[in-house]
Amino acid sequence: MSTATFVVAATSSDVLNVIAAFVGGLIIAGALVWAVRLGMSQMDHESRRPTPDEQPHLPDGGPVRESREMREPDEVPHAHDGERLMPYELHPSGTRTGKDQHRRRWLPGSSGSFGSGGTGGV
Repeated sequence: MSTATFVVAATSSDVLNVIAAFVGGLIIAGALVWAVRLGMSQMDHESRRPTPDEQPHLPDGGPVRESREMREPDEVPHAHDGERLMPYELHPSGTRTGKDQHRRRWLPGSSGSFGSGGTGGV
């Protein structure tokens, strides 16, 4: 084989690579256009979006505020004669509103979280 044959083979290979890349790009672009058109037709079949008048709005009294209260545990009653308690025998809530609503603050010098290096005394 001569050098000219190698040049023609390399050139034809480059041309085929360019053509294959162009055809692949066309296929991908066509698939994207098809997907967008499919999505638009699906949106046409969906129910309409709510108008601004149908959107949720604040109550007349204004925004609902958060309420803070101190809760205390409600102890589980003991079963009679060692029998098992049924769910209907328990109270409806695990906690109840505490009698003392004063929030206890952290005192400097008292223990912090576990491993904080504090003295541990309260």
